[in-house]
Amino acid sequence: MSPEPAPPPPIQHWPLPCEGLLTPRATPSIDLVVIHCTELPDLAMAREYGERVLYASGTGNSGHYYVDRDGSIHRFVDPARIAHHTRGHNERSLGIELVNTGRYPDWLDSRHQAMDEPYPAAQIDALVALLRWLTAEFPNLRRIAGHEDLDTTQVTASDDPTRRVARKRDPGPMFPWAEVLARVGLERVERREE
Repeated sequence: MSPEPAPPPPIQHWPLPCEGLLTPRATPSIDLVVIHCTELPDLAMAREYGERVLYASGTGNSGHYYVDRDGSIHRFVDPARIAHHTRGHNERSLGIELVNTGRYPDWLDSRHQAMDEPYPAAQIDALVALLRWLTAEFPNLRRIAGHEDLDTTQVTASDDPTRRVARKRDPGPMFPWAEVLARVGLERVERREE
């Protein structure tokens, strides 16, 4: 059962310089939201990463929305444009990044795979408000996944070529899935193995 539609939460529009270069899309195609964590220490560094040009198109990797630890919400990319946030799922999904250190700065070091920073209540409350509003704005948005659910690729560990680690683990074990799912009424996509 869907929750009651909510008014839009306060969202600070902070478009990436490349936003206009991202491919436009019809918003009825949006049926999935992917939850990420930045795996960076703060919003400023996440912004810096989002501004990096990685593709010939002049664009890079970024989510649509970023939720800081204090609950502030920032829109880096208009939902009517395809952001690069989850391989194979970008055309039909929205990406929401939660500021959290994750495995920073040793993302692929086999000795540093713990993700033990909790998500503050203010951040989760803001995420829930954003998700409730997005489900009202995009009627086909009915499913939710963690980045780790959709990208299960194992890669060579940076510290030991004989070991493999998960390429993506976000939002990680500290993310309160049960609470978020109970509060937003979206269906979680089952983890798929590649």
